[in-house]
Amino acid sequence: MSKCFAGYSPAPGEDRAATAPDDNDMSHPNTVKLAAGLLLACACGLPRADDASWSTTGGTDGQRYSPLADIRGDNVAQLKPAWTYRSGDFSKGDDHHGGTALQVTPLMVEGTLYFCTPYNRVIALHAESGRRKWSFDPHAKLDGVYTPVCRGVAYWRDEHAAAGTPCRERIFANTVDAGLWAVDAADGRACKDFGRDGRVDLLQGLGEVRPAEYYPTSAPVVIGDLVATGAFVKDGQRLHAPGGAVRAFDARSGELRWVWDPVPPGMHAVTAEEVKHGATLTRGTPNVWAPMTADPADGLVFVPTGSPSPDHYGGKERGQMDYYGASVVALDAATGAVRWHFQTVHHDLWDYDVAAQPVLYTHHAGGKDIPALIEATKTGQVFLLDRLRGTPLFPVEERPVPASDVPGETASPTQPFATRPAPLAPLAISRDELWGFTALDRRKCQEQFDALEYKGIYTPPSLKGTLEFPGLGGGVNWGSASVDPQHHRMVVNLQTAPFTIKLIPRAEYHGGIGGSDLVGYGPQEDTPYVVVRGPFLSPWQTPCVAPPWGRLEAIDLDSGDKLWEKPLGTLHGLAPLIGGYLDWGTPNSGGSLQTGGGLVFIAAAMDKYLRAFDATSGQELWRYELPYAGNATPISYRVHPGGKQFVVIAAGGHAPLGTEPGDTIVAFTLP
Repeated sequence: MSKCFAGYSPAPGEDRAATAPDDNDMSHPNTVKLAAGLLLACACGLPRADDASWSTTGGTDGQRYSPLADIRGDNVAQLKPAWTYRSGDFSKGDDHHGGTALQVTPLMVEGTLYFCTPYNRVIALHAESGRRKWSFDPHAKLDGVYTPVCRGVAYWRDEHAAAGTPCRERIFANTVDAGLWAVDAADGRACKDFGRDGRVDLLQGLGEVRPAEYYPTSAPVVIGDLVATGAFVKDGQRLHAPGGAVRAFDARSGELRWVWDPVPPGMHAVTAEEVKHGATLTRGTPNVWAPMTADPADGLVFVPTGSPSPDHYGGKERGQMDYYGASVVALDAATGAVRWHFQTVHHDLWDYDVAAQPVLYTHHAGGKDIPALIEATKTGQVFLLDRLRGTPLFPVEERPVPASDVPGETASPTQPFATRPAPLAPLAISRDELWGFTALDRRKCQEQFDALEYKGIYTPPSLKGTLEFPGLGGGVNWGSASVDPQHHRMVVNLQTAPFTIKLIPRAEYHGGIGGSDLVGYGPQEDTPYVVVRGPFLSPWQTPCVAPPWGRLEAIDLDSGDKLWEKPLGTLHGLAPLIGGYLDWGTPNSGGSLQTGGGLVFIAAAMDKYLRAFDATSGQELWRYELPYAGNATPISYRVHPGGKQFVVIAAGGHAPLGTEPGDTIVAFTLP
């Protein structure tokens, strides 16, 4: 599939185009135009009960659901763009950092849309007109970052502050140079009482960190008067990488309140007080780069974890650090103490970290309502759990899996397999099932297959080279699932993209080291092996498995039964002449939105279309070609009673996926 690139790379903070002039440009403090009365109006509190806001990145309980029903199956064909906004913050990549990805899910609170750009600027727009209110530039350092990205921001209101107090309402934003910022939601000024002049340095307590080795990409999560965050730690670099602890800070002062240091039981976990006195968080622990979910009613924060370092070798050097790896963990929101954890992959050797945000819902079984949680995984398995206990709602079977023949490695003899829902993606493929555009193409795939080690899912990395299917990108990735709580329906998008993993004894490797979070070489320092990984592609650069390569599936959450399944995406714009006619699905990045109007909105695919599906049947009802691929998750809101329902998506592509980088927010509504 072809890769496209933007031809314009502005400096961070430079706006290329917008649909209307700013109310206030904080990059030029002397041009502040907001009157005091307007400041008070912007800081008037939490979302009203009579509007339909979107105050967290995943929506209420991470469900990606809006109850709004103005846009329905009988009128969605009339949906048109209402406004667009272009930030100017995008790049195809250069010698200092990779191409950008616009994966942000905006917030909409009290008539204002808040979002962050790949350069980590925070921007506020009028939610009905798209006119910019303010912009805050943290001047984040991007050098060495694989993919400059920011998936969202968090909103908090100080219930103890008087109306009109500066920074009564705050937007919290992470930056890829390891900062956590607090800015005033009313005017975009840094909240000077938070941390040091509005910024908390997330490198404090980590010890030695290499450039761009540790940085957040997902939004922080607010619960009560605390703001918590994890971060991405570069894959495959070294055994003693920076620790992956989750930390919670006072939302007013930025003082560290608690730390969850994810070490196994019996090993000393570093505490917040120790960090304050100069202690270093345990190195090499599983990190938390994906979005977390707060459960204020039960006093919990649900945390999806990655793998301990490094990703593809777990011998004696890595020890017992796997205990919390590839898991969903319930933390006490007040203290950070572990309430329970459920591991989706034992002794992860495949980079099958839990990438999807946990989604909360109510499970109905035997006449009872059970507080429940959905955790979708890169293997295409979905685990439905009791969210207060962490126990599966349907049987999970421990099944034997292939052993490792790599000296020094011992793979887990079994792995957990969900029974309901049944795995969304195939868990195995045979040589005869390999696919190509032509007979020659298919034969080349088979020749590659013959040269690899493969015994089904969980075949461990090998010296020969291993086929990994599903691949390390998923299955289901950070886009997670959407849930209609009225119809007990989950909708999830996933991809079928196999990868290869090969270990090379360090003494035998004499090449250069260079890769990204998906492909290339990883040094895995302090272990016996270098790793190289890449996609399993035909000479035509398509996956060596039969389409569809991207799918959208609906599941009944009460029974676990599949309701429908559709390909997601075409080769439009990717394969000349035939692309628009092949409904084969594409690799995808982003998530879905369900609405009270019985619709599923999703872009995510590589073909630039935002689509609307009938949530009951899966029939596609509408599509619109965006200026760039919408590798993000749409939201829906209404600003005031009687106002219009909007559907909004960030359309700015995802350079590593092969979609053109861009910078556009697009809002749709009915005429």
